[in-house]
Amino acid sequence: MKITVLGAGVVGTAAAYYLAADGHEVTVIERHAAPARGTSQSNAGLVSPGDATAWASPAALKTFLRGLYNHDLGIKVRLRFDPYFLAWSLRFLRQCTVARLRANSQVKLRLALYSRDCINAISADTGIHYDERKKGILYFFRSQHSLDTGTDNYRYLAEHGLPIEIVGRDRLVELEPGLAGVKEKIAGGVYSPIDQTGDSRQFVEKLAAHAAEKLGVKFLYGTTVEGLDIEGDRVRAVMTSAGPVTGDAVVISMGPESGLLGRRYGIDLPVYPVKGYTATIPLEDESKGPTMGGADEDQLMAYSRLGNRLRLASTAEFTGFDRTYKPGDFATMFRTARDLFPGAFDEKKAELWAGLRPMMPGSVPVIGQARYKNLYLDTGHGHVGWTMACGSGKFLADLVAGRKPEIDTQGLVYGG
Repeated sequence: MKITVLGAGVVGTAAAYYLAADGHEVTVIERHAAPARGTSQSNAGLVSPGDATAWASPAALKTFLRGLYNHDLGIKVRLRFDPYFLAWSLRFLRQCTVARLRANSQVKLRLALYSRDCINAISADTGIHYDERKKGILYFFRSQHSLDTGTDNYRYLAEHGLPIEIVGRDRLVELEPGLAGVKEKIAGGVYSPIDQTGDSRQFVEKLAAHAAEKLGVKFLYGTTVEGLDIEGDRVRAVMTSAGPVTGDAVVISMGPESGLLGRRYGIDLPVYPVKGYTATIPLEDESKGPTMGGADEDQLMAYSRLGNRLRLASTAEFTGFDRTYKPGDFATMFRTARDLFPGAFDEKKAELWAGLRPMMPGSVPVIGQARYKNLYLDTGHGHVGWTMACGSGKFLADLVAGRKPEIDTQGLVYGG
């Protein structure tokens, strides 16, 4: 078939790769001048099945409500008149039960584990490298109380297939010498040995180049999606700033904008943008930096080692489609990083960035056919899009081909 993919982030590019590998003629439409210039440009760098716990939970509900008035938290809610946000919030609140937390986390874990294998298979098959490190990820806690309560979700993931090790501070520093200087400030943590790290932008740029050169994928950069031309139960063409693009099928992978497009055509797609901040800093003294990825669970900051660079990421801010930032937005992030890795970097050399995560209320992405016979969704991956993108791309290609996917479809196939 001739298939048009909307979006050249990690999700759309992975989908295009797998669809083209199946022999389809694939065109990707991207508003930016190059791939991975939106949400996929900068993230924590973590490929992390260990972070598969859904956001919506009884504990998250309390934090979400506190975020309305306490903007020093990692979660910030900026009140504004936004009916879409209000509708999304109500659906999020309905997911904040223990039962929904467990169900959503199981689905995320299943896709994340599969996707990690897909990323590694792509790397092996294509020779693509992206400053990857396969040393695991540490999720650590600063107090005994937070350690005792915070490990519950990891233990649940372990019961459903995630290898983990609960570690005390001595073992933690043995695994990550970069944290030796703050050993006494950490109570312990969780080590997920199969987790890994890497630069998503590097990965997407190289995968897009491979897909174009080896598989014939056509990328239309600097081209804006303006709408869909629909007749009856089919999409006839994608209307763009460069004119109509016709084909046999369309895949929506537009990150946070997916919901805006979908609801124009009656598709129930509650994707909402959640802003996150990242800083990428060259390491002045590599011996003082981390050797693997990690997450300071009490300070809500994640980090990864990307070659000789340190990537920091934090904050979940509900502020609509605002992508702006100011230096003060990174103050807490830098303070935490200086505490963990003193002398490792000069924050004045940091490359600052803010982007929007496409969040679903239950943290589970939507994949599959939507309302029209030739329209498919592959979007809503939230804060672990880098982790789940390749698995969802391969999953989608199986659905398009009418093949049985390699993993259980329960909870993954779009039902809206």
